[in-house]
Amino acid sequence: MTSEVFRGQDQKQVQQTTRSHAMEEDIDVASRIEGLNGLSRECKPLEEITNGHSNHKPIMNGLVIGHNVKDHTNGSAPLRSLPISALKQNGLLQTLAAGDQPKPEDDKENVELEKARQEWEALEHTQPALTEDLNPTPLISFNEALQYFQTTDLGDLLKNIQPTIRRTGLAAITHFLFGPPRLHRELLEERDLVFAIAQCPVDNSQTVHLRVLQTIYKKLIGSKLDCPRYGVHWENIGFQGTDPATDLRGTGFLGLMHTLYFVMDPETLPLARDIYKLSQHPTQNFPFSVMSINMTRIALQVLREEALSKECNRRQQVVGVLNEFYVATYLHLYQLWKTQQKTIADSGFVLKDVELFAKKNPKQMLRRLEVFLKERRAGGIPRGTSPDPVAQQPSPSLGERGAKAGTAQARKGKEMHFTGVCDLPPDMEGEARLI
Repeated sequence: MTSEVFRGQDQKQVQQTTRSHAMEEDIDVASRIEGLNGLSRECKPLEEITNGHSNHKPIMNGLVIGHNVKDHTNGSAPLRSLPISALKQNGLLQTLAAGDQPKPEDDKENVELEKARQEWEALEHTQPALTEDLNPTPLISFNEALQYFQTTDLGDLLKNIQPTIRRTGLAAITHFLFGPPRLHRELLEERDLVFAIAQCPVDNSQTVHLRVLQTIYKKLIGSKLDCPRYGVHWENIGFQGTDPATDLRGTGFLGLMHTLYFVMDPETLPLARDIYKLSQHPTQNFPFSVMSINMTRIALQVLREEALSKECNRRQQVVGVLNEFYVATYLHLYQLWKTQQKTIADSGFVLKDVELFAKKNPKQMLRRLEVFLKERRAGGIPRGTSPDPVAQQPSPSLGERGAKAGTAQARKGKEMHFTGVCDLPPDMEGEARLI
C-alpha cells in the first residue's frame, strides 16, 4: 500500500517535470538566438486548428520543430541536416519552386512587353534617322552644286592643280607640232575650276556637300528618305566603307559631281540605273561608285592630256563636255563588262583597255553616247545591249597575258585591292587600276 502511494507520487512528479521542460523549450524556441553564421533566427509559433484543438508548433527557417528537437545552436554539437524527403513533406521545395515561377498574369504581360520591344527595335532598324525623315533633305541639281563651287573661294586649291601634262625636250616639240589644239584662253578658267573641284574633299559643315551625297543615294536606291552620313548603307551603292569621302582620294569632290550629273539628268538616269543593276549581278558584280570614280579619273586624264580641247573649243565649254565624256566612258565600260561577261577579277585589265580607247578616240566615244541616247529616246534597242564588234576585239593591253592573269586571279579567288590613283606621281597616272 505504501509502495503504491510512493509510485503514484513519483508519476505525478515525472509528469510535472515533463510539463516544465516542455514550457521551457517553447520559451527557448520563441526567443531570438544568434546562429552559427552570425545570422539571427526567429522562431514563430504556428497555430494549426485540428478538430477544434489548437496545436502550437514552433517553426525555424520554414521547418516545423517538434518538442523533442533540442537547439544546439549555441552548443558544440552541429546542426542536424534534414533529408530531401523531409523537405518535400514540409512543402519547402514546392514553395520555393512556386515562388520562382511567374504567375499566368505575369507571363502574359512579359509576352506583350517583349512583343512591343521587338516591334520598336524593328522600327529603329528600318529607319534609324527618324528625326531626319520628318524633314527630308531636298534633292540638288548639278547646276546648283556647280554654282556653289563657282561662288566659293577655291584659291588655295587652285595653287595645287596640274591642268596639263608637263612635257620637256622633244616630247614638248612633238606635241606642239602634231598634238591636239590648245584650249582657248577664255576656257582656261573653267578648266581650272574643274581641277580645283577635283582637289576639294567632302566637308560635313557644307550643306551642299551633304545634299549631293543624299541625292546620289536616293536616286540610285529609289528612296525618298534621308540616310545617315556614315553607315554600311553606302556599300549598297558601291562605296568601299561607311564613309564615301574615303574613296575620293583620286578625284576629290568631282567624283561625286559626275555621279550627281549621271543620276540627275533625265536622259542618262536610265543608263545609270542599268549600270547599277549590273553592278548587283551575282557573278558580274562590281562596286558602282568606285567604278564611277575611276571613270572620272580617266576623263580627267584625257582632259589633262588635251585630248578634249578640240571638242571644248567647238562647244565653247569645258564642264559640259567633260560630263558627257564621263558618261560615254562609263557606257563603254558597261558594254564591255556586260557583253564579255567580265567579273571583278578582270577589272584591272578592263579599266586599262577603257582608258587607252578613251584617250585615242574621244570623239568616237562622245558619238557613241549620242547615238545610244538617241536610240533610247526613239524606243529602240540601243547598241549597248548587243555585242560591240569594236569592243569585242581585245586590245594589246589585254592580250593573252591579260586573259591568263585574269583566270589565275579568278582561280585563286583573290580579292581586288583598291588603291588611290590620282594622288600618285604624274608618270604613274597612266596606269589603270580600280581605286
